[in-house]
Formats: sequence, C-alpha cells, structure tokens
Amino acid sequence: MAIFQVESGAPLMGEATVHPAKNAALPVIAASLLTAGELVVPEMPDLTDVRAMCDLVAACGANVRREGAAMALSAPQLSPPDTAGLMRFTRASALIMGPMLARLGYARITMPGGCAIGQRPIDLHLKGMSALGAQITTRQGFIELSGALHGAVIYLDLPSVGATENIMMAATLADGVTRIENAAKEPEVVDLAQCLTAMGAQIQGAGTGTVTIRGVYALHGATHQPIPDRIEAGTLCCAVAAAGGSILLRGTRPEQMRALLFKLQEAGTSVSEFPGGLRVRGKAKWPMEIRTLSYPGFPTDMQAPMMVVACTTPGTSVFLETIFENRFMHVPELTRMGACIRVEDRVAVIEGGYRLQGAEVRCPDLRSGAALLLAGLTADGVTRVEDPAGHIDRGYVRLEETLSGLGASVKRIE
Repeated sequence: MAIFQVESGAPLMGEATVHPAKNAALPVIAASLLTAGELVVPEMPDLTDVRAMCDLVAACGANVRREGAAMALSAPQLSPPDTAGLMRFTRASALIMGPMLARLGYARITMPGGCAIGQRPIDLHLKGMSALGAQITTRQGFIELSGALHGAVIYLDLPSVGATENIMMAATLADGVTRIENAAKEPEVVDLAQCLTAMGAQIQGAGTGTVTIRGVYALHGATHQPIPDRIEAGTLCCAVAAAGGSILLRGTRPEQMRALLFKLQEAGTSVSEFPGGLRVRGKAKWPMEIRTLSYPGFPTDMQAPMMVVACTTPGTSVFLETIFENRFMHVPELTRMGACIRVEDRVAVIEGGYRLQGAEVRCPDLRSGAALLLAGLTADGVTRVEDPAGHIDRGYVRLEETLSGLGASVKRIE
C-alpha cells in the first residue's frame, strides 16, 4: 500500500513535461496483436495499467521488449490467454477482443476491471462484434467470440470510447467496409486510428461521429508515439488553480483541453498557450458550473480535480456528472478535510472558500486519488492519502515527484 504525505506550502513554480497518455497507450498495446510485425513505441508511460496490459498481450503470445522508455511489441503467434486474473485488473483489457477476433477468428475474455466509478458494461463492444459477424457465447465465466468478420454499419447507442476503438481494430482486417456511427470523438480514438493507419489500415473520419474502415488483408509493423496525457496536464493545471503559482507545461496539446482551459479561465486562472505547451498562472477566484460530457465537452476524468479548485474558491459551485453514476466518491474524503459539499443524485453543490484541514483520507479511485493530493496542497497541516489499491500509479507517472519538482511538499511512504 502506498501512502502519500502532503503539506501545504509555497505556490507551485517551475515547469514539467507531460507524459504520454495512458488512455492512448493501452489501445496501442492492444493493436500490436493485429500484426506479426513489430510495433515500436518510442516513449511508453511507466504505469501499472500499462504493465498489466503488457502482461495481458504477452499471455496472448506477444513479445514485449522494453528498453528505457521505449517499447517494442510483436505478435508472430497468438493464442487466447488462459487466466482471467490479468483481465480483471484494468478496464482496457477488453480491447484485446477486437484484435484477437480479427486475427484468429476467435477471442475469449472475461469482464474487465478498473475503478468502481459506475456501470461500464461491454455490451456495445459485443453488439459491434456481433454486427461484424461474430458468434458470441458465455461459458464458465468467459465470453467467447468466433467467426469470420465482414463489414457492417454499426450504430453505437452511446459514443463509447472503448467500443469505438475495439470495433475499429476488429474492422481493420474484416472483409469489406465498416461504418461506425455515433462514434466517440476523443483524441485517443484519433491517436489509435493514426497508429492503425501507420500499420497499413484504411480509416477515415476518426475524431468525427462517423468512422469508416475499409478492411485489408494484413497489417504490418510501424512506429507510433501516443499523444500527451491531457488528463495529467489538466490535473497539474488544477493544482495551480487550487494552490496558486505559475507553471510551464511542455509537451501538451492545449487544443485537446479546451473545455477545461475555458473553465479555468472563467474562474480567474490565467492560461496562455505556446507551440507545444501552455503556461498556467494564479489561483481561481470565482465559482464555477461544470457539466461532464463526452469529448469535446468537459471530461469526467477532470471532475474530481476541478472540484478541489471549487472548494478553494469563494462562492457556490455546481457540478453535474452525466457520464458515470458513482463518480462522487471523493466527496466524503474532501468533507473529512472540511469541505462543504452537498450531493443529490448526480449533482454536487460546493460552498467554497473555506480553508481545508489536513486529515487522513483514502483514495477511492484513480482521479479521486489525484484530487486528494491536490486538496492536501491547500490544506492546513498534514494530509495523508492512503492508496491501498494503487489507483494513483495506474494513471500518473510518479505524480508525487512531478508535484515535488514544482515546489510542492509531497512524499510517498510505501
């Protein structure tokens, strides 16, 4: 179990370089199963979710080689993994479904794991595979899919990122043309499409509501670098808005963070862009209204860090969570620190401006854990954030070191 000890102190100052995105890296690792050639990633984030995904594709027969930050993956021969344990660790494990089915004509998965932030069923993934021609059966706790795939028109009831990515990967080797309607538009979907295109896939429309994939006979190896992590960058922006200071973020793409940056500016934090990054200055001054939405709306992953900003800002802020029904698990922990928050169904009302107090709190999920670290930066006294499940390390590369490099007082106690 990791424990993070946080103390408030001087405003954050300095610069940091944003790591590659976890949510872009994981589907790229799954995509390596689509070819016998070698997929090279020049910089792969060192995250427990990434390690778990590498273990999973290795169990499928892939070769995973890491040299420093670089990673090379190749899968000359494939077989379904025997263990369900690897799939229960991370939600992204479902992404092996499409590549395995496309390459072998057979896939076997179990229900994936991850944070308990609400219902995240894989029914849209399965409906998509069924439309492509897969036969689906459930046996001894596993879901088995088999059959030759063909092109189809697939409408997603919700613009699911995972379902869009899974269907897109499966369709790259399907016979004919596939069209995904009401597809997810997230930058990570575009990044995966660019990776697949570099591998020889024919994909158009990624980043729009309609993605068209023309199946090819085979894919080949390629080199692809996943995009910077917009959620890590946003978390650091919220750290400045809550604790004050001025930091320079390098290697990020502000155009992928518009909803968050506009809300920070509305709250009084200064944001200025430059090629390859942005500068964030000053604490937030005014309350805010936040509604989480699919991209390009305000990201649900930024709701918890932004709520910490609202706690430090005088006035009444209102948050509406529309994506997941159980994503206010950080609220009881913030309340232990003296925050004044009222929750009813999917709405949270925050009376901000009260000084938070250091306390012992527990990390309930990945983004809540990061938010509690930010809360500790603004609280009187010492805050101890317990993370028994290792949630924070699933999505942030040594976040305590990044914050410490900006002048924060954050220590990890293993």
